[in-house]
Amino acid sequence: QLVESGGGLAQTGGSLRLSCAISGFTLDDYAIGWFRQAPGKEREGVSSISNRDGSRYYADSVKGRFTISYDNAKNTVYLQMNRLKPEDTAIYYCAADITGWGTPVLAHRYDYWGQGIQVTVSA
Repeated sequence: QLVESGGGLAQTGGSLRLSCAISGFTLDDYAIGWFRQAPGKEREGVSSISNRDGSRYYADSVKGRFTISYDNAKNTVYLQMNRLKPEDTAIYYCAADITGWGTPVLAHRYDYWGQGIQVTVSA
């Protein structure tokens, strides 16, 4: 099970930190990715972290602003989002990839999903 938290409303230029709490498996078992879906748009891969080699991926649209990290003790993955923009507004999902690589960050490659959480960035 994956449960997202930490979403909400932020102003342009502000920050939010999303958490993905994992139960039923550990971060040693799967790669974890973050996706987002804005109204009328396809689900977009934002970031991922591989449990095989620790490599991280960021979409160009968030590179330099978002950071993915994890806490093994808490079995939780985080997405720190800084310098937020209105175009970051979306429902954000975390997901698990059983291959352990996490890339390419495409929705159909991921096996388990959280319920999603709303992030809204006001102009």
